[in-house]
Order: sequence, then C-alpha cells, then structure tokens
Amino acid sequence: MATISIARTHKLTQRKAKGVAEKIAKDLRKRFDLEYAWAGDRIEFERPGVSGTMSVGKDRIALDVSLGWLLTPLKPTIEREIEAQLDKLVGEA
Repeated sequence: MATISIARTHKLTQRKAKGVAEKIAKDLRKRFDLEYAWAGDRIEFERPGVSGTMSVGKDRIALDVSLGWLLTPLKPTIEREIEAQLDKLVGEA
C-alpha cells in the first residue's frame, strides 16, 4: 500500500483554510469518486482503494492518503495533482 503525505503552512483564517480544504475535497470527489465528510477540523474521505484525511490547523493543512495496490502506480500523478491544487489554493486565498 502506497501513502501520500503532504503538508503546507498557511497564513489564512481558520474559515478560509477550511474553505481551501473543502475545494480540494470537492475536486478529489469529482476526479476520483471519493466520499468525504467533515469531522471537526478534519476531512475524512474514502472509496475502494483510497482512504485518507485532511487536517486543517491554524497555520497548516496536512493531507494523508493511503492508496490500495491497484492505484499505487498512479501515486506520482495523484501526488502532483494534490500538491498543485494545494499550492494554488493556499497561494490564492
């Protein structure tokens, strides 16, 4: 099982940081058919072969994803997409 761990610091308000996390979660749902739900300041998501969390802190957003063996070959592509989205959204907000 492959894992992806990405974290970015931010200078956003908690509300804006959660908005960034929501946009990323919606994009992941659209692209990879993931179901997600908020649990406090954390988004939990999963689908067959993928599970993970995205935690929103006062100055940091951290994403941890576990990929099943069928999706392991796509790890570099998925990781690049998540990093690009996170960089774009944290930079925009």
